[in-house]
Amino acid sequence: MLYPLPVVMVSSADKEGNSNIFTACWAGTVCTNPPMVSVSIRKERHSYQMIEETKEFVINLATEELAFATDYCGVKSGRDVDKFKEMKLTKLDGVNTNAPMIGESPVNIECKVREIIKLGSHDMFVADVVAVHASKEYMNEKGKFELHRSKPIVYSHGEYYGVGNLLGTFGYSVRKDKPKKKK
Repeated sequence: MLYPLPVVMVSSADKEGNSNIFTACWAGTVCTNPPMVSVSIRKERHSYQMIEETKEFVINLATEELAFATDYCGVKSGRDVDKFKEMKLTKLDGVNTNAPMIGESPVNIECKVREIIKLGSHDMFVADVVAVHASKEYMNEKGKFELHRSKPIVYSHGEYYGVGNLLGTFGYSVRKDKPKKKK
């Protein structure tokens, strides 16, 4: 019942260069220093063997604009279709990995697998973040990435949702109002 979850598209390639995309909701931050993430993958998934073999993948942020492609990449198998081609997604070369990135995604996180933890229905791929690419379109004048402008989506019990409105910023519950200046 830990819902909603961020939904991402994970792209990978095998040693021959055959690529695939799958949709994942069981992905997240593991550590800040060093930067690490995890993604849990069922062994039956076409990408499982690709990532196990190459130890590389890219987490691509899913957005409202990419919702249809995100769903498609979660229900169609890369054994049967080329998801980049079918969804007209731009395949970009990874900078620090041989895994492709999705050009339409506002954030691409290149990863190298550190450890595969065998669990049960899924195995957890714990990975080092080796590069983060963020679309300049969503950068403000101070160089900060404004995630909300990219309209990320989340997943809850078979349904996709937009993220919604900003409710506060870190520490707002304890922040003291700044004194007003006298005229």
